[in-house]
Order: sequence, then structure tokens, then C-alpha cells
Amino acid sequence: MILKKIKNPYLRYTTILLLAFTLIISLFILSVYVGVWGKIPSKKELTTLKYQQASEVYSADSVLIGKYYLQDRQPIPYANFPKHLIDALVAIEDERFYSHSGVDYKSMLRVAFKSILLQDKSSGGGSTISQQLAKNLYPRTKRGKFNLAIAKLKEMFVASRLESIYSKEEILYHYLNQVSFGDNTHGIESASLKFFNKHAKQLTIPEAATLVGMLKATYGYNPRVFPKKSTNRRNLVMQAMYKNGYINEKQKDTLPQTPLQLNYRDFNYNDGIAPYFREEVRKQLLKWTKEKNAKGEDLNIYTSGLKIYTTLNYKMQLLAEEAMQEHMKKLQSDFEKSYGKNAPWLTNKSIINKAVKQSLPYKKLKALNLPEKQILDSLNKKKRMTLATWDKDITIQASTIDSIKHYSKFLNIGSLAVDPKSGEVKVWIGGVNFKHFKYDHISQSKRQVGSTFKPIVYTTALEQGIGPCTYFSAQEVEYKNLKQWSPSNSGSKDEAYLNYTMQEALSKSVNTVAVKVLEKAGIKNTIEQAKKMGISTDLPNEPSLALGTAEVKINELAKAYTTFANNGKHSTPFLIKQIATSKDSIIETFEPQISKEAAFSNKTNMIMLELMKATINTGTASRIRNSYKLTNDIAGKTGTTQNNKDAWFVGVTPKLVSVTWVGLDNHEIGFKSTSLGQGANAALPAFALFLQKMNKEADFNYITKAKFKKPTDAILQDLDCEPIKKDGFLKRLFKNPNKKKRKEFKRS
Repeated sequence: MILKKIKNPYLRYTTILLLAFTLIISLFILSVYVGVWGKIPSKKELTTLKYQQASEVYSADSVLIGKYYLQDRQPIPYANFPKHLIDALVAIEDERFYSHSGVDYKSMLRVAFKSILLQDKSSGGGSTISQQLAKNLYPRTKRGKFNLAIAKLKEMFVASRLESIYSKEEILYHYLNQVSFGDNTHGIESASLKFFNKHAKQLTIPEAATLVGMLKATYGYNPRVFPKKSTNRRNLVMQAMYKNGYINEKQKDTLPQTPLQLNYRDFNYNDGIAPYFREEVRKQLLKWTKEKNAKGEDLNIYTSGLKIYTTLNYKMQLLAEEAMQEHMKKLQSDFEKSYGKNAPWLTNKSIINKAVKQSLPYKKLKALNLPEKQILDSLNKKKRMTLATWDKDITIQASTIDSIKHYSKFLNIGSLAVDPKSGEVKVWIGGVNFKHFKYDHISQSKRQVGSTFKPIVYTTALEQGIGPCTYFSAQEVEYKNLKQWSPSNSGSKDEAYLNYTMQEALSKSVNTVAVKVLEKAGIKNTIEQAKKMGISTDLPNEPSLALGTAEVKINELAKAYTTFANNGKHSTPFLIKQIATSKDSIIETFEPQISKEAAFSNKTNMIMLELMKATINTGTASRIRNSYKLTNDIAGKTGTTQNNKDAWFVGVTPKLVSVTWVGLDNHEIGFKSTSLGQGANAALPAFALFLQKMNKEADFNYITKAKFKKPTDAILQDLDCEPIKKDGFLKRLFKNPNKKKRKEFKRS
């Protein structure tokens, strides 16, 4: 009827077209609303918003040391958002946030007018914070103008529903915990920790404005990548804050002068403190979650936002890593100089070929069934690559084989420090560089332990009733029933006429005596004693056991040595104390595992500590006193294996047991000389430098100033004897010092 009253045919047709267009648009909007173009989440679904959360790893002294995540996100409560952060967000992204109900129609009309009629591409998108939250929660999956229109309408409907469910504070809570800041960082807390190494509640106005400014273009305004553009954007945010009355005129004029100062901390898998420790924690967590999920739980270390509280002492780990780097850098230089141009990783074709064939690039090409010549030709092609050195990374023209040779020369290290009373791991260094050497020498590597096994032999002897003042001849013996095996001592000292007490023999690490002590104590008894002390590895039932031919992991050796500082009871090294939910509700607590029975008597314990103190004071580890001037109460043992392949040092203090191994991953390469590769030179300094650094920190007085119990008068009396006794005149008269004694080794 209305149309009939319109006489002008053009006006009537125009009206019909407008009505038809309006009807089509209305039907289109309705079709989106009812879900023709894809379901829109209901209010019920929106009441339980869930998103991936990074699991956080904390040290024992409450420092965040790492994360496991697919999306790096750490949700925090609204109360932890500083007011100026909220003000910055509202000012630049949605200045009418507190007055609209999810959709700002006034802003949309402004954007439409500028974009369509004025063709102003800088007009923005007109989306409210609520609409942006909807977009983040349900990302767009299809491109094209038609799909964009559908997506925009969906976001408007979801935004309206969100506003009907949540308060403005709750909308901001979800938005700031959900939104992406680039660099695979989600949520304001993770962004704050990454770019400024501080919690969100500690952000200054310029820092908050910097992060909020990134939201327009997370890469284009990334302050790490484009600091100048980011600074300009930050200042624009603060200008909007002034315009909306959130900062005063003085702040508007002075704050933009603040220089952009990042403290970028990337929670990267390869970098950061204690990477080997974090990787071991990750492995243990995967096993734990698998067991939990088998019982009906739904836990994922990458998405469940778990909080893992570990035993690691952050400051102690930091000092240990510093000590390791100082020592290993110098040792690496000395090691390379000792070989010079004739180094085996450069000239020994057999060693080079084995290293190449064990490498991942070779194995990948081999898996393609390529001919050997083609594989080697490919691996020999020069290209631009970056190689790590102790000073700095170098970029050169090199082949894959050049790279293999380069990394074959690197010495590696495994260093573990535990609390002997509980087994809590305080320091864990699995290698020199996690980025290039993923192999963990603490939990994965088994190496011959050398003379660090001797204290177990001597402990057995004491338990078998052999007194510490028992004398053993240092003369070299050839054992007829052991294929003429003839263990000898290092050094050139003439010992044919000398007899050592156990204390002197252990402190000087005399091999000939160690074998004789083992013979008297019994191999089976020694193996049984080692098991009582926590060694679970199968040990060789051979006399060479006395010299440490057994291959044992570092954490297992540490476990055995905890007995000496824990009244004869071994404590198992462990890394995780508690696992909690994102809201700090404890899921599981891990208790120390300490043996119920002592592995040896209190008398043996006290004597062994005195024997190992002598190693530090006057024996093979005396440089701890002489060179490093350490006065702490320390017992310990050095160790060096055949051909200088493995260097060891175990330091025992009343409150800390530390085990250090140094060597090469390639078992075929050892140190050029014993003077360079012995435990006292290659391994001991890492411990000594570490303890020096701890001595300077008052926080560690409870460790560094701890004292061993004083030995009783009876113990001192048992040890009161001359350390060395020379053969009598008649015995010397009938002994040929240049001729080995020949006898059979008595197996018990």
C-alpha cells in the first residue's frame, strides 16, 4: 500500500531495492545468528572459558627457571593488573569500553564512514575489547570478504553474550590473559616476563604502554625487532591515555622521554639457566602424567598450567655454571694446545670416520639408501655455517664434516651437587652447552669411575675388620692368575721398599695398595658393600674393580657418597618436590628416599671421613688448600681412568656432596697427558671455583661454614700411626726393587 502511494517510479523502485537489500541483510544476519554459517557458542559454553596454559618450573628458592608450553601463557588474577595497564588498553583499543554492551556501534559507524566513503585505511577495525576477546577465543579460519563479514557478525554476537555473562573486570581478565603478544607469547604476564623480566603488576606506565601498543601488530610493533616503531606506538598509547584523562599533562610530556629498556628473557628450550635439569624434569613429568592419566586424570605438561616446584637452588646453580664456564674455557684451550696440529680429531682417519658415521646428517642420508660416495660428497660440501666456540660463535665457510670435527674436540662435563641428608639436587650441569650437546652426562652417561671407587673398597676393608693402620706394600705385583696383570702407580717415585697405611694410600691414590686392600677385603664383599651404599649398577667381579673400571652414572656415584655425610645412610638424588595446579592446589608431593639401614658402622664412617680429609689436606686433591686457599671442612677423592679418558672429583662437605666428571664424548680420545687429564686438574677446579663463589655469599653460610663431627679419641688413636713405613734392612737386602713380585690374586 505504501509503495502504491509513491507516484514517482524511480523513487518507488529505489525504495523497493532498499527494502529488498535490508531484507537480505537481515536474513543474512539472522542466518549467521542461528548458525547456518557455523555454530556460535552458547552462553552455557561461554561460562567455562578454557585456554592453554604453560606449565611453570620453579627453583627451591622460588625463581621461575623454565616453562613447558605450546602457547606461552601464565594467567594471573585481575588484582595483579596495574591500573595504568587497564587504562592504556582501554584508551587505545576501546575508549567507550565501560559504556557499551559488547559492540560499539558509534565506533563502527565512524570506521565504516572513513573506510568506505573516505577510503581511509588507517581508520582501524572498530572492534571492541569484547569483540577482540571473541576473536581470540574463536579464531577466524577462512579468508575472503564474505567470510570476513560472517566472522565479524559472529564476533559481535559472541561479544554481546560475553558481556551478558561477565562483568567488565572479568572481560578484561580474560582478554589480558588470552591475547597474543607475538613471539609465541600469550597473556600479559608471560609478555611482561619475556620483554621486561618482571611480573605484570610491576610494569611501569611506559612498559605497560609498550606491551599494549603491540596488540595492533604484534610483529610490526615488537620492541625486540623494531624498537623505534615500538617506541612511537608506545608514545601514541600514552597520548591516548592523556586524552582520556588517565595521565596528567606533566606525565604526558615526560613519560615519552623514557628510553625503551628491554630485559628480554626468552624461556627457550635451549637457553637459560639449568637447561639439562629442566630437560630431566620434563622427562620425569611426562612419565608422571602418563601414570596419572592412566588412572583417569587429564594432565598435559604443555597445556595444563602445572606448577612444578623443584629442589634446584637458583643462586647455587648460577654460581656453579659460572665456575664451570671459567674452568672449562681454560681447560679446553690447554687441551687443544697440548695436541697442536696433530690432534686426533683432525688427523686420525679412523676416529673421524666413526664420528661422521655416528652423526645425524650421515644417518639421515644413509636412510635414503644413497651410495657412500654420494653421502660423503654431500657432507663435504662447503656452506656458510655458524660454529660455537668458548669465546663467541663464528660464521665461516665449512662442510658438515668440518662441523663434526669441530665439535669432536669439545671437552664435556657432568656436575651434580646434592643435599646428602635428603637427596635434594641443588646443582645439575649435564654438559657444557645444551644447544649443541643434548646428551646429559648425569642421567644418561656411564663412565669408568677411576679412583673415586677406592673409598668403597676401603670402607669394605674397615667393615671386614682391617684396621686403618694396617700397612700394605706399595711394590708392584704381577698376578699370575690374571694374565700377568700388573697394576702400577702413576709418577716416578720409587716405592718398592715402602709400605702405606690405608689413610696414606687412599690420600695418595696408590693403585698397587688399592688392589691389595681389595684382595684382603674380598671382591664379593666389596660389591655387596657398594650395593648397600646405593650402587645398583652391575659391578665387574674382577680385581680391576679396585681401580674403578666399573662404569657408573654420576647421580649413582653421588648417591653412594651421600652415605659419608648422612650417618651411613644413602639418599637418592631427586629433582621434584611438589606438583600443583595453576591455582596452587597440590597434586603430588615427593618425599626424600633415604635408606632405612646404615651401610656401615659409625666407626667406619668417621674413619673414612678422616681418610678422605687427608686426600684434601695432603693428598691428590691438596691443591684445594694450596692453590684455591679453601679452608672449608671438605673430604673427597680424585679419579683418573686409563689413558686419561675420564677425570673425576668428588667433594664431600657436611651439607653438600658434589660429583664432577670431565672428558670427551668420544671414548677414543683422551687427554694428551696425565698432568692435564688427571682428576685434580681437569675436574677438581670446577668444584673449587664453585665453592670459592659460595664462600663469598652469606646466604650459603649454612653450607660453607658447616663442620664435620670431631672424631672421638678412640678414632684418633686408631689412626695414630706413621703414614709410611720402610722395609727393614733384611727385607731390603733380599728384595730386588727392579723385579716385580709374582703371585696369584686370592679371590674370596
